[in-house]
This record gives sequence, C-alpha cells and structure tokens, in this order.
Amino acid sequence: PFPYSHKEPLLTSLFPASWDKTYTTDLDTHSAHPSHSGQAWFTDSSASARTLAYLSSLSLPPKTSFLDLGTGTGEMLFLLCSSSRFCGKMLGIDYSAQSVEFGSRLAAQKGLLVTDEVEGKGTGKGEESTGVEFRVWDIMGSDPWMWGQWDVVLDKGTFDAVSLNPDTDVAGRRVVEGYRERVERMVRPGGRFLVTSCNWIEEELKAWFEGESFVWEGRVGYPRFSFGGKQGQSVSGVCFVKKLR
Repeated sequence: PFPYSHKEPLLTSLFPASWDKTYTTDLDTHSAHPSHSGQAWFTDSSASARTLAYLSSLSLPPKTSFLDLGTGTGEMLFLLCSSSRFCGKMLGIDYSAQSVEFGSRLAAQKGLLVTDEVEGKGTGKGEESTGVEFRVWDIMGSDPWMWGQWDVVLDKGTFDAVSLNPDTDVAGRRVVEGYRERVERMVRPGGRFLVTSCNWIEEELKAWFEGESFVWEGRVGYPRFSFGGKQGQSVSGVCFVKKLR
C-alpha cells in the first residue's frame, strides 16, 4: 500500500533490553553526578531547537498540549517548558520504564514534574501549571486512553525505530504499516503531527503519513548538502495537520 519499500529490519527484539540498560546506566550516573542529563537523539543536528523554532513560528496558543512519542530523557518537552511559550499539558511516553524513571527524575530536579496528584491544579490563577508528566506506554499497544486529545504529537526517531522492526501484525503486515493509524487517533482534528527522521526523506515521510486524515503543512529547516549533482540532508522534519471532520 506504500510506494516506498521497507527499511532493512534489525533484530529489534533486543531493543527494549538495550534501552533499559542505557537508561539504567543514566540513572546510576545521575545518582553519582546530578548534572548528568543523558543522551538526546539528533543533537548534532540541533533537532530539538529547530523543532521548537518551527512550532513557535505557528503562533500556537500557550495552552497547546504536547504528546512526545518515545520521549527518552524528555529533553524536547523540557525545552518547550523552558521556552515560556507553552503552558499546556505535556506528556512523554516511552516503552522503557527506566527511560520514564530517568525523565521523571530530571523533571523533578528542574521543578517541572507533574504527577497525578498535582496535574490540573494549575497556578490558582485560572492557568495550567507548566510541567511534564511521564508514563510507560508502547505506542504499538492497544490502550486507548490517549486517543484524539492532543494538539501536537511529536516523534523524534520513534518512527525510525518502528520502521526497523521486523515483526508482523495479525494481518501479516510489518508493524510499521499500522503506525500512521495509531498516530492519527492521538491527534485531535486540526492538530499536528511533527516527525523527525534520519532514515526517511521528506517525500517518503509524505508517502507514509499523508492520506485521508493528515495533510502536509511544512518542514523543519535543516542544512542541505550536495552530492553527485543531487541535494539532500541528513535529517528530515515534516509537520502534518489532521483534517477537520
């Protein structure tokens, strides 16, 4: 159903254990050295800063809600909070419990951690408190509690990882072929999905995500290079808007 072939799969059954090990090391290192903040994807491309600049250019309202898929250390959400542009609900999800524990620890250290006990209490002035919540959740799982409520859904490398998964679903498809449908259900009508990838170029991302629900809105700017008479870039960032029904 897609005009581009799948990426060569990796043995991703090893990935959860590998990430758990990485974040366990981060937790141990942070305990000894509280300034340790772990690794963030695409730091050499300044992806988080470029994503923030793009989102800021859209004139989104301050109470815009954000869902960060495969949040890792929560670095993107911390940047959104520190920008003072946004004070809406922010949730980072990851299938690694150690990632969620580490992100929550960093958020608490920054005074940004939102828990079930304080969420929604706001500032006492009719405003939401700026902060970040973390939960363990596998995007390819079936829990429906987050469907349809998010203004902006962010993906920085998660689609890349899912597209390398060799597993198949009950219909015999590679699991990545069900990814768009799941993301579509998380974004409210009129909301946005912004995906950052180092495995897929912009035209390929359009082929994967444009359709009945998503339409292309714009791209995040990254340095371009020329090779063999053709232009390219090492990272692509593309934003889609969910159609109003």
